[in-house]
Amino acid sequence: MAAGAPAAGRALVIGLAGIALTALGLLVSGGAKVAFSWLVALTFWGGIALGMLFLVMIHHIFDASWSVVIRRQFEHGLASFKWLALLFLPLVASVYFAPGAVWKWMNPAYDLAQVGGSGTVGEDVLWAKKAALLNPTAFVVITVLSFGIWIWLSARLRAASFAQDADGDLKWTYRNRVTAAFGLPLAAVTLTLAIVLWVKSLDYHWFSTMYGVWYFAGCVRAALSMGVLIMVWLWVRGDYRGVLNANHFHSIGQLMFAFTVFWAYVTFSQYFLIWNANIPEETFWYNLREMNSATGFANQWKWVGMLLLFGHFFVPFFLLLSYKRKLSRTQMPWVALWIAAIFLLDLIYNIWPSKKDGNGDALPFLQLHQVWTVTAVIGVGGICVWAYLRSFPTTKLIPIRDPRIGESLTYHESSAD
Repeated sequence: MAAGAPAAGRALVIGLAGIALTALGLLVSGGAKVAFSWLVALTFWGGIALGMLFLVMIHHIFDASWSVVIRRQFEHGLASFKWLALLFLPLVASVYFAPGAVWKWMNPAYDLAQVGGSGTVGEDVLWAKKAALLNPTAFVVITVLSFGIWIWLSARLRAASFAQDADGDLKWTYRNRVTAAFGLPLAAVTLTLAIVLWVKSLDYHWFSTMYGVWYFAGCVRAALSMGVLIMVWLWVRGDYRGVLNANHFHSIGQLMFAFTVFWAYVTFSQYFLIWNANIPEETFWYNLREMNSATGFANQWKWVGMLLLFGHFFVPFFLLLSYKRKLSRTQMPWVALWIAAIFLLDLIYNIWPSKKDGNGDALPFLQLHQVWTVTAVIGVGGICVWAYLRSFPTTKLIPIRDPRIGESLTYHESSAD
């Protein structure tokens, strides 16, 4: 049963409508605020695509069997990378046409008094120490290189997997293992460089050696959540009936649980080390997200942070402890939606407070500019879903000639239901 052109067409229309509404924000709120919203959307949907890329490569590097029947849907998800690269172009253009509008360090003449500081970026010692990386040329080169590598890795993995459906040759399995072997470190390095430049450098004074790992954890959690939604969708449609069994759902639920704990470990370790060191170069990032400097009272971002603490860890942790819940086709989609939504909120929490008022305080969480975040997420999401649905009917539902397809179909010898 094919996904069908009408579904892809509807996704495209929704995506274009979301993009058009976001563009209207340029007239209402200005280019800088819309750019922040656009950055949130791209790092969210780009994060899901990156998570899928890592999961496909991890599958191959471990020669996994259980995930063979699920892997194909992640491979279709990788089709979004080239469109994400295209959608990132407005942010690249801002480097040259509006330097400093998003990333202050793009413009050495930027007056830091606009954000509660003093002097210019060019006079800032910390920027001078980091200027070898924090410069427009490095930003553009790393962005282009990162997208190029992700698109290339995705194309290799997809081409080999799809080709094996036709001839069943084992060489395609070996090729994807080789791709995964060099692709994992390449993806890890480019992911880290990209997220450091795109998001962490918005507050370029801040120091964090865990930022790439934090983003990786969120990417994989969101990708697994999207995988659950796709699995249930295809199971309800009838495509996956007789293919998926209870153990497939249980195993992906276990991975979601594992990465929930991993995210908590990474995030708590970073927070604890910064709290313990208690030096201004690190603590200001959290202070900005907890209180207003002018009054000393808690700002809206403090409550967002508390929601992240409980929503990112405690809620999914206790929900995913249940064996029965991990098997439930009705409950797991809601758990998956919650995890994906909290990942989005986490990105908003990391990106938006960097947009400050004249006192150097973060703009409030609940303001008109968040409307453009919603429309941007819908717009970019529509394009990504469209890319997935376009790819879906081009090959088999599952890798029918993968050498481990039999093991996957009879995973733990459970009967399909």
